[in-house]
This record gives sequence, structure tokens and C-alpha cells, in this order.
Amino acid sequence: MHGGAISLAEQWNQFYSRHTLPDLILVSDMLDLCLFKSLIKTTNIPFHLYFHENQLTYPWSSSPSNLQKERDNHYGFINFSSALCADKVWFNSHYHRNSFLSALPDFLNQFPDRKLKHQISLLEQKSAVLPLGLDLEKFDAFRSEKNLEKTSKGPILLWNHRWEYDKNPEDFFKALFRLKEEAIPFQLVLLGANFRKKPTIFEKAKKILSNEIIHYGFSLNENDYIKWLWKSHILPVSSIQDFFGGSVVEAIYCKNLPLLPNRLAYPEHLPEKWKKKLLYSEDNGNTLYEKLKFFIENPHEITNLTEACSQYVKKYNWKSIIPLYDSLLNDK
Repeated sequence: MHGGAISLAEQWNQFYSRHTLPDLILVSDMLDLCLFKSLIKTTNIPFHLYFHENQLTYPWSSSPSNLQKERDNHYGFINFSSALCADKVWFNSHYHRNSFLSALPDFLNQFPDRKLKHQISLLEQKSAVLPLGLDLEKFDAFRSEKNLEKTSKGPILLWNHRWEYDKNPEDFFKALFRLKEEAIPFQLVLLGANFRKKPTIFEKAKKILSNEIIHYGFSLNENDYIKWLWKSHILPVSSIQDFFGGSVVEAIYCKNLPLLPNRLAYPEHLPEKWKKKLLYSEDNGNTLYEKLKFFIENPHEITNLTEACSQYVKKYNWKSIIPLYDSLLNDK
């Protein structure tokens, strides 16, 4: 976020001095747009800023290494100033837009000089929601019918997110440990990118749930990843951060029953009719456990719900959403 604008500006000035200028420059929230605009040789090209995430409301890790240092407000300020520099600002969900704009007053009050809160109304006027586009059609080639008959092994539960603190694996595994303690059968697929310093709960779960785990770790082959999504039945989610939730939408499209916390962007991915049944309240994982137990013991309840939810998220497929992108980005 500090050096990227300088490097990109150098590339821009070398390349576009010899080429036709574009109609629009679309940049992400990771770019310091003010710095970039000050360094490039061009005029009268509209800039649109797309917020996939932001540094103002992204949850701070509670690990000891992060508790020992204060959060650097400058990253949040880059997001704020970049939004001011942009002609239009897009957010990938209504939750994302609302949370960012709502956090700005307190954030700007930290600065001792002239208050900048009057700028917030300007951002509200030029910002809107443009959902993430996903290549969902590629999943169709591996479509398979799910066998929801109650078996001794139980349904396959799915985790397909990064193995990091902001996905809150503690509450996820807390619910699963309780299922095992009460002898409620299930199988488990653990997908997603995992890093050198992954939460220790994964190693603990590997031992406790050794009989339930049928896949553990990142899938290097995308086709294998997609096949696991079609094989799985239930997607319990416990994340404390998701401005959109691409992996959640992918699993829903592959007809996994989504059990989602009633927060973040998740309510936007469910049909209104089924939100009460599929969203759970924040109560340290207890309601997630109760909903998991209910659907494991009543597999016949799953089929209609998964079909309705899968149809609902088709709106994010590129073929469906690209006309919206064309329309909004052409309206400079």
C-alpha cells in the first residue's frame, strides 16, 4: 500500500506514452490512488475505486505479536483519501459500504486538526454496491447429485476458507467437538489455503476429529477442490470477517446448506424466505451447534433449501452480472 503506487506509476508512464489512453482506470483498495494520480502523466481519465476489503474495519488479530503494537491508522487513511480522489467508489457488498462509511466519523475524530467529517457525505454520494463477479459456470462440469440419505457416517461438513484468525475456526471446531462428544455422526472436509503460522486449533482438530476428517489441507488441483464442494452437504461458517465471501458463495452454488452467522455480508447471499432458518445469532457457537444438529438429524430438510440457495447466488455468475458492470462502469 506504500510502494505499489510508485511502481505502477513508473510502468504507466513507460507504457502509455506510446499507446492510446484507456477510457477508464479501475483500481483496487490496495492502491494509494492519490499518490498514483500525482505521479502519472495523463489527464481527464476517470478513476473508479473498487473496495474488495478495507483497512479501516478489517478485524485486528488478537495474537500477542499484534497486541504489542498499535494499529497503523495510515492504512485506513489511504483508503479514505483514495476514495476522495476517485470519481466513483464501488463496494462488493451493502454490508461493506455501510460499515466503512459508518466507521469514518470515529476514525476521523482521532486527528487533531481540522475535522474532515464533512467529506463523508461526498463519499456517500459517489459510492454504491457492485457485487463480486464469480466464474460459477466452471463448477457445472463437476456437478454430482448429493446422497442425503442418513448413513452411519453422517453428512459431509465443509470448511473451504483460509486457515486464519479472521475466519474464526475456534467457534467452528467448538461446535464440531460437541457433535462428536454427543455421538452425532458427521464427516469433515477441510479445504482452503493454510500458512506457516496457521491457528493451532487446526492441529488440535486433526487429532480429535481424526475419524471424521476425510480431507485435510489445501487442494493444489482446482478440479479436486470443486469435486469436494459437490461431495459435501453442509457449510457451517463462523467467520468474523467477510466483506463479500467468495468461498461461501462457491459452496452455496454447489448445493451445500449454508449455516451462516447473522452478520457481515452473509445475509445478502440468502433468499429472504430462508434467512431465519439458515442464519444464527452470535452466542459463542451454541446456536451453530443446534442448527447443525437439527439438519444432521433431519437430512430431508436440506434438499429444498440447498436448491433455493444455489439458484439465488447464480446472480453473481459473470454471465449474469457482467451487464451490470458494463452499465455502471460505462456511466463515467
